[in-house]
Amino acid sequence: MTEFFSKAASAAMSRHGLARPVCATMHCLTLATALWTGGLSLPALASAAEPAAVVAIEVPVAKIASTLLLDVASAGSRLIAVGQRGHIIYSDDQGQTWVQAKVPTRALLTAVFFVDAMHGWAVGHDAQILASTDGGATWTLQFEDPERESPLIDVWFENLEHGIASGAYGTLLETTDGGKSWEDIGDLLDNEDGVHLNSIIQVKDGGLLIAGEMGLIFRSFDNGQSWETVEPPYEGSLFGALPLNQSRSLLVFGLRGSLFRSTDFGDSWQQITLPGSGSEPFNFGLAGASALPDGSIVLVGNGGSVAVSHDDGLSFSVVNAPDRQPISSVVAGPDGQLLTVGQGGVQLIQPPLPATAEQMESAQ
Repeated sequence: MTEFFSKAASAAMSRHGLARPVCATMHCLTLATALWTGGLSLPALASAAEPAAVVAIEVPVAKIASTLLLDVASAGSRLIAVGQRGHIIYSDDQGQTWVQAKVPTRALLTAVFFVDAMHGWAVGHDAQILASTDGGATWTLQFEDPERESPLIDVWFENLEHGIASGAYGTLLETTDGGKSWEDIGDLLDNEDGVHLNSIIQVKDGGLLIAGEMGLIFRSFDNGQSWETVEPPYEGSLFGALPLNQSRSLLVFGLRGSLFRSTDFGDSWQQITLPGSGSEPFNFGLAGASALPDGSIVLVGNGGSVAVSHDDGLSFSVVNAPDRQPISSVVAGPDGQLLTVGQGGVQLIQPPLPATAEQMESAQ
């Protein structure tokens, strides 16, 4: 499975005649299966959709928890995971047991975000946006646009009213009324090639930042009203971004373990090298990241890779899950463990021990 990302990209391109894959992480590669070539016609204003006629198929929750899940998030003490066939599951005991949520879709869901313990949004294929007001137990369909042929990849909300969803082919949607209506704001970006917008985050004392393919990065100092292009640290695809604990600090990450740290909201970048196995360099794609309650930073990705930092992203120790299946998202689990989701569903993984001085030196 160490070549999962590239193989999946090639398969999607071959099957649908794509000029390029939606992106090269598992989090985004599965999106490519619903795409085909053709021009995009993006409406200036997207209205809330009527509820869908379909619902997620009810299957044993243990089966859902062991199949493809692409994102996991916390809603207070509850965990919510989303993935294939519209499945959303939630846990109130740190991932020991799960319950299937009531969901009005069978589309692949790619990301989930909660602003508090009760209110959250999930996005996915057919440009669908779902909302929950009961901590993820039940969901309603706020918006969909199958004709757009552009899956949504990430979603962020500032509060109960203002949120932004990003996706394939430069799709960028914004709401200022809690999702009752969505406006297409993609034209605010200098993105004539329509590169995929893989991640959107809010950086402490900085603003909003979007990371995408081809190393493209955008930032906004005014909460999304205007955007500027940031000089990228490299030209390869970026699959994610993570705000750090320090002011104006963040990580961006992508292909072959590419990892960069900024302490000035993208004005400058420092490359962070992850330790490999023995004399071999770390060469796995990074797909997701999380800042844990104890202040540590966790990155996950291809090959079952899990990298943990205890110094705000300056150095990392690395371990690979025994099954080596790709991991796309991570949160804190019970008893000091990490709860991950990905190709193999939900897994609990022991974090790696802190890197030794020798490992840190070899990584530099």
